[in-house]
Amino acid sequence: MPRILIAVDGSELSLDAVRHALALVRAGLRADFVLANVQEPASLYELVVSRDPDRIAAASLEAGAHLMAGARALLDAAGLPYETEIGMGDPAHTLVDLIENTQSDMAIVGARGQGALSGALLGSVSQALAHASPVPLTIVKHPEPAELPPEEDGGE
Repeated sequence: MPRILIAVDGSELSLDAVRHALALVRAGLRADFVLANVQEPASLYELVVSRDPDRIAAASLEAGAHLMAGARALLDAAGLPYETEIGMGDPAHTLVDLIENTQSDMAIVGARGQGALSGALLGSVSQALAHASPVPLTIVKHPEPAELPPEEDGGE
C-alpha cells in the first residue's frame, strides 16, 4: 500500500491538502498517511535566554502537535489511521528528509496559489519542494470562492 506524506502547518491551505487526500480515499485510493509538520529551529536569542535546549525542543514538538490538530481531526473523522512526524529546520529540506525517512511514495502540500513571479520572490515552500522532492508531489491550490449568481430583480 502506498504511503503518502501530507505537509500540515495548521493553516486552512494545509487542510486543503488533507481534504484532497480524503477525496482520493473516497474515490477508492487505499494508502497509509503520514502527517508532517516542520518547526523552525530556535533562534540564537531563544537559546541564550532559555539556556535549556531540551525545553525549547519540547515546546517545538508541542507546537507542531498543536498545528496538526485540525488535520488529525479530519483523518480521525474519516476513520483513517495515520502517523505523525515533526521535524525542525528549513521547511522544504526538512520535508524532503521526512519523505525519505518515512519511506513515503508521494507527498501532498497546500499552496498559497500565488503567481509564478510572487512565488519566486517569496520563496514558496511548495515551489521549493516541487524541485527537491524525491517522490511525486501534488500541490493543492485553495479553491476559489464560488461566485454568487447575480440577484434577480423583483420584477417591479
